[in-house]
Amino acid sequence: MSIKLYNTLTCRTEELIPGGERMDSPEQYPPVTIYSCGPTVYGPAHIGNFRTYIFNDLLRRYLKFRGYRVNHAMNITDVDDKTIAGSSKEGISLREYTDRYTATFFDDLKTLGIEPVEHNPRATESIDAMIDIIARLNKKGLVYEKEGSLYFSISKYPRYGRLSRVDSREIKSGLRYDTDEYEKDDIRDFALWKGAGPDEVGWDTPFGRGRPGWHIECSAMVRKIFGTTIDIHTGGVDLIFPHHENEIAQSEGAYDEPFVRHWVHWEHLLVDGAKMSKSKGNFYLLRDLTEKGHSPRSVRYLLMSAHYRKQLNFTIEGLRQAESALGRIDNLIVRLKDIRRDGPGNAELPAMIEDLFSRFCESVDDDLNISRGLADFFDFLHGVNGLIDGDAISMADANLVMDVLKRIDTVFGFIFFGEAAPEADVPWIEDMIRRRQEAKKARDFARADSIREELSSKGIILEDTKDGTRWKQKT
Repeated sequence: MSIKLYNTLTCRTEELIPGGERMDSPEQYPPVTIYSCGPTVYGPAHIGNFRTYIFNDLLRRYLKFRGYRVNHAMNITDVDDKTIAGSSKEGISLREYTDRYTATFFDDLKTLGIEPVEHNPRATESIDAMIDIIARLNKKGLVYEKEGSLYFSISKYPRYGRLSRVDSREIKSGLRYDTDEYEKDDIRDFALWKGAGPDEVGWDTPFGRGRPGWHIECSAMVRKIFGTTIDIHTGGVDLIFPHHENEIAQSEGAYDEPFVRHWVHWEHLLVDGAKMSKSKGNFYLLRDLTEKGHSPRSVRYLLMSAHYRKQLNFTIEGLRQAESALGRIDNLIVRLKDIRRDGPGNAELPAMIEDLFSRFCESVDDDLNISRGLADFFDFLHGVNGLIDGDAISMADANLVMDVLKRIDTVFGFIFFGEAAPEADVPWIEDMIRRRQEAKKARDFARADSIREELSSKGIILEDTKDGTRWKQKT
């Protein structure tokens, strides 16, 4: 079965064909070319942004899991109205200002276990490609100048509006947008290049000193890196219009070839059932959540758990449920490590593993349906726990299941999350467990609870079972 993705451009779920020519197997295709709209680095990214970046990560991980190669770019927008205003307010250079938030962004990606992509172009390093696009558009009569700035003339580009379905006949004739962002469905000519004075942020070009409009930046970075039509362009639904619509107009207007084969857009993240707002107290940065004691691992799980084309309601209770689900995985790993029985492998297990991967691939091949894939995975966990309960698993079986978890975690990225935990002081832990058991026998439950809390403060979680007390380290 091939991977199929919903294409915003066609409003259909379509087979992914990297390079546009069908091959017999994933290995035969050229690398899947992906461009993801990255952050505008004028402040720390919030939790809604990270839903997008985690699904970008899921997409590339799953493609590799299915045998495809990936060539992925995610840009850094380091020049626009907001970054210029921020650096000016602080009295520092644009580069110094944007470097600070770029570093914060990459630290957050690492904290969430998001893989580095192959390219992270900066807008300020792609001015040459922007000049090329604008020059080509100008030769075709799609550009006009007004007060030192250059604008794209939508009325002269009849194909405008195919992605967002806005009606270009509603264009407000003679009106232009100089700002980088504007209201949905308000169609006006947009700035390609903004004139700048000698003391303002700008670059000297054949059409005067100035700086790029926001929309031209991504078109230029895509062209500079990939040189031709790309397979997938991703972003949030809020970018469909005007940003992605304008990218198409610029790129296809300049180069007379399709810009993107598949447009993939993620839905909004709600927080406590509403749009994030500082005034509502539901605006979270990643560090806000970690400072409250929530692990990045649980944040990753929760943000990944719903289908990307459905809104996800992010709540603190949802984080607790994510922690509970991760606890089920951790408990299975503890149980697998406790198995000491030699002997032949369980006859049921190979079929269970084959069924897991068959169902999982069928689910996620279908428009990256990870919520259904997670259900398949937890069904498998339930089945393995049942075999363990029946003492029907050998050490060889346990190792086989661990290999399954490692393989599927190349997609999830939350089973074996982050760096290895510090080496545990096993003799001390076992001594504390022994003391707790003695306290319970003496009915000194306050002392027993105190020992559990002390172990927990050191990152040790206890689990009381019919076979005795087991322990594991927090991840």
